[in-house]
Amino acid sequence: MIEEILKSQLPNHVAIIMDGNGRWAKDKNKQRVFGHENGVKSVKDCISGVLNLGIQNLTLYVFSLENWKRPKFEVKALMHLLVKSLENELESLIKENIKLTVIGDFESLNPNTREKLNEVISKTSGNNKLNLNLAISYGSRQELVNAIRAISNKVKNNIISDENIDENIINEHLYTRNLPSVDLLIRTGGEYRISNFLLWQIAYAELFFTNILWPNFRKEDFFKAIIEYQNRERRFGKISEQK
Repeated sequence: MIEEILKSQLPNHVAIIMDGNGRWAKDKNKQRVFGHENGVKSVKDCISGVLNLGIQNLTLYVFSLENWKRPKFEVKALMHLLVKSLENELESLIKENIKLTVIGDFESLNPNTREKLNEVISKTSGNNKLNLNLAISYGSRQELVNAIRAISNKVKNNIISDENIDENIINEHLYTRNLPSVDLLIRTGGEYRISNFLLWQIAYAELFFTNILWPNFRKEDFFKAIIEYQNRERRFGKISEQK
């Protein structure tokens, strides 16, 4: 399947909403945490596919701001799983030349999680084959609110003029200021919504939805999404003849 993919037409930035862990576990009469644990295998396999193709930016929706509303034991288990995964995969991240970055409300995380994230971010900061960006305690609306507040404060203090506010200024105040816009958004689990994820950044992204639950998603499924992406015509407001 990978041989069908044109290396000259790869998306520069892929984002994934990894949905379906809980339902996958429920189908097996297991607790939701069991689904999250098995979802880690899909993350590793998907990253392997990204590396095989040479895609440079991958953003994974790990934990949303709304997820804090879940039962406390599940939230605690998710944070523990995140720390454990970072510890287990640090050596591999360094070996595979993967740089880890994080977007979201960093301060809402517990000290142990923040410490581990900072450690892995620091130790992989010089890597440049793949930027693996984790959205943790992330909400796109909150991101935009924070950006508007920051810009308003700069206007108030005469750092920038309101007349100069444009898309570039807004981009510079987002969590993703160092990332390109998303080219392809994938959502697993059979749901057809964006769930407050990268609303500004996906303005011209191609959207790919699949019924596959995240723990069953493998790099072959990722390759199918890439092939579908390459079969679409991206016009950015123009007509076909203008391309």
